[in-house]
Amino acid sequence: MNALSKIMPPNMIPLDDTGAPLSRMLADIADAARGAARRERAIAAAMAPHLADPDLLAGRDCPCNPQRYQRHLLHADADGGYAVVAIVWVPGQMSPVHGHRTWCALGVHRGWLTETFFRPEAGVAIPTTCKPLQPGGLSFAPADPNAIHRLANLGTQEAVSIHVYGVSFDRFGDGVNEVWAA
Repeated sequence: MNALSKIMPPNMIPLDDTGAPLSRMLADIADAARGAARRERAIAAAMAPHLADPDLLAGRDCPCNPQRYQRHLLHADADGGYAVVAIVWVPGQMSPVHGHRTWCALGVHRGWLTETFFRPEAGVAIPTTCKPLQPGGLSFAPADPNAIHRLANLGTQEAVSIHVYGVSFDRFGDGVNEVWAA
């Protein structure tokens, strides 16, 4: 046990952790997050080379929840500028239809997700198109409650995706999703 593990919560990984795949990805995300323009695009690109690594979440306990998709905190920026979570989806689980109050970037690590896009019309979200996301698939968006989507595991196996949101983890409840009626 190193000195950092004594003061860090058990669900956190320090960015300087001896080159483990997750630590390398978190360091690349931190570098990309320092830029101001199109941060969500830069972060998605920073995640891309790491998503296919089968050891990306090695040693991490990221169980699923049979009732709803489950978020697992992987890293919280010390300045509160962003948080990185792994989301575990069992077949049939989906997010609500939502836009984002903050920028976001995501990539699929394992399994398949389907991303459905919507347009706002008279206070209701109307579906427009779908995009399959296989392992390594990316998506990102600026802060825009009208950039509406839903993620779903329509497959037959568990899926795991990595998400980065431009708020601290303690603000996920009110700072990330703007839920829409569909």
